[in-house]
Parts: sequence; C-alpha cells; structure tokens
Amino acid sequence: MKLGRFEIGVDIGGTFTDIVCRERGGALHVLKVPTTRDDPSQAVIKSIAELAERWGVDADGIGRFAHGTTVATNAVLERKGARIGVLTTAGFRDVLEIGRQLRTDVYRVILDPQAPVFLAPRRYRREIPERLDASGTVLTALDEAAVVKAADELVQEGVEALAISFLFSFRNPVHERRAAELIRKRHPALALSLSHEVDPAFREYERTVITAFDAYLKPRVDTYLARLGKGLAKAGIDAPLQVMQSRGGLAIAEVARQRPVRLFLSGPAAGVIGGQIVGASAATDDLITIDVGGTSADIALISRRKPMLRSEGVIGGYAVRVAMVDVTTLGAGGGSIAHLDASGGLRVGPHSAGSEPGPACYGRGGENATVTDASVVLGYLDPDFFAGGRLRLEPAKATEAIDTKVAKQLNMTTAEAALGIHRVLNAQMAEGIRLVSVRQGIDPRTYALVPLGGAGGIHATALARELGIRRIIVPRLPGVLSAAGLLAAPIEHEITAEFATPIATFDLAALREKLGEIDRRAAALMAAEKADADKVTISYFADVCYIGQSYNLEIPLHPDDADPAGRLYRDFLEAHDRIYGHSVEIPAKIVGVRTVHRAGGSEILDEMRFAASGGPTEIGQRKIMVAGEPGFVSATVYDRNALPEGFSFAGPAIIQQSDTTTLVEPGWSCMVDGAGNLIVTRQEG
Repeated sequence: MKLGRFEIGVDIGGTFTDIVCRERGGALHVLKVPTTRDDPSQAVIKSIAELAERWGVDADGIGRFAHGTTVATNAVLERKGARIGVLTTAGFRDVLEIGRQLRTDVYRVILDPQAPVFLAPRRYRREIPERLDASGTVLTALDEAAVVKAADELVQEGVEALAISFLFSFRNPVHERRAAELIRKRHPALALSLSHEVDPAFREYERTVITAFDAYLKPRVDTYLARLGKGLAKAGIDAPLQVMQSRGGLAIAEVARQRPVRLFLSGPAAGVIGGQIVGASAATDDLITIDVGGTSADIALISRRKPMLRSEGVIGGYAVRVAMVDVTTLGAGGGSIAHLDASGGLRVGPHSAGSEPGPACYGRGGENATVTDASVVLGYLDPDFFAGGRLRLEPAKATEAIDTKVAKQLNMTTAEAALGIHRVLNAQMAEGIRLVSVRQGIDPRTYALVPLGGAGGIHATALARELGIRRIIVPRLPGVLSAAGLLAAPIEHEITAEFATPIATFDLAALREKLGEIDRRAAALMAAEKADADKVTISYFADVCYIGQSYNLEIPLHPDDADPAGRLYRDFLEAHDRIYGHSVEIPAKIVGVRTVHRAGGSEILDEMRFAASGGPTEIGQRKIMVAGEPGFVSATVYDRNALPEGFSFAGPAIIQQSDTTTLVEPGWSCMVDGAGNLIVTRQEG
C-alpha cells in the first residue's frame, strides 16, 4: 500500500458528506459539506480541493482513501438497481416469488408482496434443464443450448446483469461455472452473479434472493466506483480507493465491485468502528452507539469492544443473507418531517427533507417542519454556527413552519409543539435501542450511550433518561465519527463454505481441509490488497443450530483447540441462552464455516487527542426549553475546543463545536476525560 502523509476517510450521508483527513504525526482535519444527491462523488471531489486550499493537503501526499457508501442500500430502497434476469434449475422458476410463509404484518387484509419480486419479474426469469442431487452428483447434464438461448433473449429485452442460481450448486458449482463461461463468450459486457460465489449455503429461496440482489447492484456499484475513481485520478490522487463493507472491514474498489451485496450498511458500519475507537479511548467495553444524521438514526451495540454481528440483515423490508454489523436504522434524523396523521396525532418521519431543500430553517425553499427546525425553536442550535458556520440558519422560518404545520392544529405554542416533536422522535429512537439491546438479551442500563452524527448529541441525555442509562460518552468528533472510523478500520475479507455435519461426529481432518480451501481464497483477496501476509490475522466461525432447528447462530470456531467440538458446542449453548433466553443440551450441527482475514486497523487514532485552544470556555448564555422544566431555562454555552482535560460542569448546558452540538439537560453533569471525550453522567437524586 502506498505510504503518504495524509489519509482520508469519506462518509456520504443523506444530508451531509463528512470528510476526515488524518495527517500522520499531526492533526485531524474535518469538513462537512452538503451531499450532492444527483452524483455523490461531486461533493467528495470538491472537498478534496477545499482540503488543499485550507490545510495544504496535496494530492501526491495522500496515501490512503477510505470510503463509506450508501449507493448499494439506496439502490434497493429507491428501486434504482439494474434490470436483471435470473437463470434457475428447471422447475424452480418461481422460487423468488414464492418466498417464505413468514409475514411481517399478519393483520393486514391486503398484503404487499413479502418477497422482492421487483428484482426480476417472471418474464425475466428462465428455467434451464439441469439437475444435481443433494450430494452434488449430476443427475441431468446442463443444457448448454438452453443457457445460450436464455441469455440471448434476456439481453435483447434490455437485461444488464444475470443471476445464476442452480439447485445444489453450493455442493457442486460445475453447472453454474459452465453457464457463466458460455454467457461470457457471447456477452462479455454482461454482469454475472453466481450463487455458489455469492452465498454457498443451502435454502434455495435465500440463496436466490441474495444472488439476485448482487446482480441488481453490480452495474450501479461498478458505475459509481468507476466514476469516483476517475474523479480522484483527475484530482491527482493515485492512492487505492478502499470501500467499507457491511461486516466492518475495508476492501479495495476492484474487489468491492465483484461483491457489491457486501456493501449494504457500509456507512453505518463505519460509525460502529468509530464507536470502538471511543470505547477504547474511554476504557469502556460495552456501548450502545446511535448515529443521528439528517435522514436516519443508526443504532448498534458493541459488547466487549467488539461490534455485534448478524448473519442476515434486512434491507428495504427484505431479509438478505449477508453478514453485517447489527445495525438498526430508523427514519429519524434532523431532517425528519413532523406531521399530523389522520387521527390528529403528531408523527415524526420517516420522510425527510434531506439536504435539498432541507429543513425550513435552511432558507432553501423547505416549508415542512422538521426536527432541526424544532431544535432551533428550542434554543439548542446557534443559527450562526451550524455546521461550523458553513450554513446560516433562519430561525424565523423554523418558527413559521412549526407554527403553521403543527402548533396551530394542536392548539399549542410554537415552543410546546417543538418540544413535542423532540419527545416523539426520542420515544421512537428509545424504542429502537430497546429492540436492539433487549432482543440480544442485553439490559441497556448496563451500557454506556455514545451519540454520533450531527444531531446525536442533542438527543443523548433525553434518550439516556428514557432508557435508564447513567453514562454518556460524547466523542471528540461525533459529527464525523463515521468518517474517522474508516481510518481505523482493518482490511477484511470473509469467505464462507457449506459444511453440514453434526457436531458430535464431525471429522476434524475434513474440517481443516475445508478451512484450508477458503483460506486460500481469502489469502488471494488479501494479496490483491497488497497486505503484508505476516500481519494478517485469521479467525474462523461456524454457523450452528440444533438438529431440526431452522435458523443458526454464528459461533467462533477453534480448530486447534484440544477439544474443538466440545468448545464449539458449549459456546453455542451459551449464545443460544443469551439470545433466546434458553438452551437445551440436545444434538446440534454445523451448517457452514467461514474464515475472516484481517490486516491493519487501529484501536485508537492518536490524532484525535487534542490540546485545549486556551480560549474562554464559556461563550454565552442561551434560553432553552427541555422536558420536565416549566418554560424556558437559562443554559451556559461552552466552546468544546476550549475545554481542557478535567474540566467539569453541570446542566443545563450546551457545548458547541463545528460538527455537532451537545445538550446537557438539568440533572446531568459533564467532565472532559484525558482523551477529550465528554463524560456525561446522571446526577444522584
């Protein structure tokens, strides 16, 4: 990897694009610029020019460029992926449409499709005569003429990518590989996704869905990363472009293009890595992070300094079988629009004003009342110092929007309506935190809360009070911590393989042979990253369930342990009891195994440590309204950059900095620790 003086992390959100530039042995330079929605790469390229102008960040000195992207997630949410076709084994054309019998809303009279049929309507699905049995033995040879005919027809109908998902290909991929070979000879520009490469595991529906998603994303992700790469090259940057994956590790763009389905929740995963930095700097192992941006709030857990992972996520309401950081996303952010429902009740979100036109207080034509407008009315935000002064807010327009859209209909004062907006949003986010924590068998009161994003600090004490959390850690740079997390993330590659066997009777030699196979594939990906092989760490995991159980848990696997089977079984029982509230000592089995190769990464970014500016700590007083207080109260306003280590104060208070604002409500006290974090604690009584 190229060595350089500067490393850049870029996280593109729905409202703002965050840039953190790490100068080796120096400081962290931070920018927040509005996201350019039509082409998100434009905001990135413009920010590079600003870094050069303000801090002398020359293109030749940039040795690393890490990026968290929402392009994969948004392509699904907005239905803007490629037109794809699906090739399946004869008789299995409608697997994608039949789906599972599980229903997320059993009380609706008229049900929407629960399977993602939009990926490939029936006219774009073709059956291919071929068949393997459950052991991978060929029963019916591949009809090569049918493959060629189906591909030709689908290309003529405008298909941009093909997903190939044949029965039992995870046991023997010979037919999928041959079909791909035939198609590439005739249509070399057509993107292909093969199920044995994307998701080599049993369950036909899940494997077909994730392969179809991969094909749906491939052309869009490829175009986006190619455009960004060209823009960086035009700016004179020849550092490798690294992209955050859903598990919390980085991969170079060339590899990410091949496996786009692994880019779901790329941006939120970077925020969780940022939370790890904070936990390490504050010597705290168990954290709940909540990243509140302009459009959404992302909630995650870090236990024992490691993010909670899940083997299956949900994107746009559809289950996708891809390993990812366990992040729950709510349509709750600074730009969330407040409105009244049909019964006259106050609702907030999930629709957002975004950055264009944005909240009414932006003065860009927005007329809806948003959470940011409420924050202005309540006195939490300084109109002259929003986003470090890059955008001056207009309080009169915020007041008008809330008064017109909410207050008058509810017969409230404008301030009461604004406080109501905050209370509704806080209740939604608190419920989201309960779902993430209690669902895992975790009591949130035993964890510390870490607010991230541009709006996280404003809601932190209200959320902690609602949940019974007594300790809040506000990072040094909470508004851009996702971008900072990119700079601390390791390079990581994960390879999965099917390995079905009862734990009690599994063959250790066969297991090691299978692990060796997937290790070689992961090592090839690490070699493409130019990672030092001597510094790569390898971890193994097994998907385990009771025999007869439908769903499995990912459990660490230790093949070199004195009793690998016994340890795996004991760890499975402990995890099952923690997550589901019970475990039974009955036979269990391994469903699949995976290897995870990691290189680099850091627990703490030394450049995040800071020295107080030496300026005045108190920069004014402001009238604010908070829940539980009659009317407005006077709050002291502090300059975050001037607060030295050990400085302490009690709420009500507001701490201002360029990337966020932190509200400390009455009943809470705050102290600056040695790493520059704000440690906010609930006062006794």
